[in-house]
Amino acid sequence: APRNNRRNPRLRVTGRGWLSAQMHVPFRLASALDQALHTAAATAGLDTTQFRPDVRPADPRNGDFQANGMLGYAKSRKQNPRALAEKLVATLPAEVAASYAIAVAGPGFINFTVRPATLQAWLQTFTTREALTAGAATGAAQAGQTWIVDYSSPNTAKQMHVGHLRSAVIGEAACRLLSFCGARVIRDNHIGDWGTQFGKLIWAYKRQLQADALAREPLEEFERLYKVGNNAADADPAVLEEARQELVKLQSGDADNLAVWKHINEVSLAAFQEIYDQLGIRFDVTLGESFYNDKVEAVYRGLTDCGLAEVSQGALVVFHDEHPRFSRTAERPQPFLVRKSDGAANYASTDLATIRYRVENFHANGALYVVDKRQGDHFEQLFLTAEKWFAKNGWSLPHLEHVDFGTVLGENGKPLKTRSGDNIKLKDLLNEAIERALRLVNEKSAELPEAERQSIARIVGVGSVQYADLSQNRSSDYVFSWDKMISLDGNTAAYLLYAVARLHSIFRKLETTPGAGEAAAAALETPTEIALARKLVKFADAVQAATDQLRPHFLCGYLYELAGEFSAFYNADKVAVDDPAIRARRLQLCARTLLILETGLNLLALRTLQRM
Repeated sequence: APRNNRRNPRLRVTGRGWLSAQMHVPFRLASALDQALHTAAATAGLDTTQFRPDVRPADPRNGDFQANGMLGYAKSRKQNPRALAEKLVATLPAEVAASYAIAVAGPGFINFTVRPATLQAWLQTFTTREALTAGAATGAAQAGQTWIVDYSSPNTAKQMHVGHLRSAVIGEAACRLLSFCGARVIRDNHIGDWGTQFGKLIWAYKRQLQADALAREPLEEFERLYKVGNNAADADPAVLEEARQELVKLQSGDADNLAVWKHINEVSLAAFQEIYDQLGIRFDVTLGESFYNDKVEAVYRGLTDCGLAEVSQGALVVFHDEHPRFSRTAERPQPFLVRKSDGAANYASTDLATIRYRVENFHANGALYVVDKRQGDHFEQLFLTAEKWFAKNGWSLPHLEHVDFGTVLGENGKPLKTRSGDNIKLKDLLNEAIERALRLVNEKSAELPEAERQSIARIVGVGSVQYADLSQNRSSDYVFSWDKMISLDGNTAAYLLYAVARLHSIFRKLETTPGAGEAAAAALETPTEIALARKLVKFADAVQAATDQLRPHFLCGYLYELAGEFSAFYNADKVAVDDPAIRARRLQLCARTLLILETGLNLLALRTLQRM
């Protein structure tokens, strides 16, 4: 830096991606390091078609990043990995050495510790949500692609229950992460709005509808009517036949039955949206099973004409004989049932039609199905069938992925239910969360106006339910615990929301705003300042890991650790000091921590607070 500007070197952007007095720091430091090592490998004489640097976040005791790829590469060639690593480090450009302290450890591991000037350059570069978004999209695998995220997908005429929670919150987080990394995301609520149950429901609707109950609690009334119709059909064959005729009339386009069916679905979607509003969810399209009703015949013809499907015991099926569980020679064959023996469509029929539609109309590069892991066999066969069908026709198949998740358990270790054994309504669960959060707010912030306390309780309560789910590895079951969930201690939404509110209070007390006066910031100096800055630059790695693996708990863990680092910094280093340069740099750290906490929580679909 120029002699007269050593405390605050001004940086400008160049195309090289490395820091100096004239260079700019990249968003993903690990990715830039990986690229630099791979480029240097050619100069060092390594086979760059085989060598992969494998740069990843390191144990903080060893540095910020570690390149682990040399050990495997050297072993495969019977060479000394440490010597090769040292040769590779020697060929790195001077800009890299200026930005990192570099050390070779053990059998060829290369450790990188980001220098304080590089840390501060990152803080000076990524000062807004827009800058973070642009940085995340640069070089991201998903940037510019179109992704369909199929999530939530409740059945109409039924209330959403706790079993719908995970698909909704994981799916929304996946949408936001993909979008943040530059993808065009289409949210699709593939509702269950078609099927045999509507015959019994319409039969009861026409005979026993209670208008006042429909106006008060429409989904409860629809559930009651279905039970009435189902019980009557079980008890009287004549009623069963009448219900079948109601279904035939619906499927044939009868105006009266279509009007009832449309009313049921409209009322159901309005009730669902009340819950989605609480969770911060808005769908781009809601294309349920009924939408694909006229498209399944083309699926039957297509699979039959290309020789994939065959008739077995009256049903149209696809065998995957190369698969040990699904082949016809397996101990218990599991063919993919595409059309039932009575000619009716099923999930396989509409799911295959859905894949074809998404390719033709949305030109999707990928489709994610955020569905319970117990549906794993269905999606494995669905994807195998689609792959073969598309290949036989020379079509390009998008990436298809089942984003599975475990079960929400009660403290007894069994699926969470009411005491009577019924499913817990999601509406009731969220309301109870708000009530419990209000008790916490009343205890901690009784001086706030009641309307504000109510607003805080809604954000903390709903956010606590969302965060408790997202902070778990989605593939695992987890135990639902109110006491752990709505707490200011530990990795909870309340703890992180309080950290955000605390940061806002710092700026209020100092009568300034985040970002103001940062040009006067001195260079980072104290251990806690540097530790906080080191954690802030790892935001890029947390986002990348959460997006690439579709596991939001990576981002949750990072945000919790960041809040802890900030607390350690704030306790050790006074912000409101007299020296304007030191004050500016500490406010800069506060501002960037606030930005990243709020951005990260928003990517998880949580709302944040300025006061709590």
